[in-house]
Amino acid sequence: MSENKDKDESEDTKIVIKNNADLQRLKLSKLMKNPDKPIIIPERPKERGIPNVPDFVRNVMGSSAGAGSGEFHVYRHLRRKEYARQKFMQEKAERDKLDDDYHKKLEEYQKLAEQQTEKKRLKRLKKKQKKKKKSEKSQDRQSSSEHSEHSDEEHENKETPMETTDNNESTNDSKEDMLETKDSQEAE
Repeated sequence: MSENKDKDESEDTKIVIKNNADLQRLKLSKLMKNPDKPIIIPERPKERGIPNVPDFVRNVMGSSAGAGSGEFHVYRHLRRKEYARQKFMQEKAERDKLDDDYHKKLEEYQKLAEQQTEKKRLKRLKKKQKKKKKSEKSQDRQSSSEHSEHSDEEHENKETPMETTDNNESTNDSKEDMLETKDSQEAE
């Protein structure tokens, strides 16, 4: 019985809301009591259209002399409508301008990102080509060194000092060719 009294007392006690955090805590606890209950989320309010203002107004004397007491209210009402229409048009123009600026900025950032991506892609391709050429040259050197070892053994006795100088000149030429290809790749 004491347990039932505790439950009744907790239901009877009212929670005093002192600030916004208490209010939010209360709402959340109420929602969490029954999690199966569907929650209704309101939709955004629809945008109002341009107020309907007649193109022309007849017999409006305004607040000038000679106008009857009823005419002033008609004039005031039409004036308010016109001001509301002008205000709406100005706000719409401002919103459109902000939207255009936002979309231009997005396009600008997208182009910038694409340029950076293209630049990095080209850099990766160059690096890949350099690595490929380097591996091909090392393979060529290995095959030529193996070939030269076999030929050296065969032609050990036949080689003269003049022939060795020709070989050195050919290696210098190949080094110059390599430097030229590097320079041309960097220029691209």
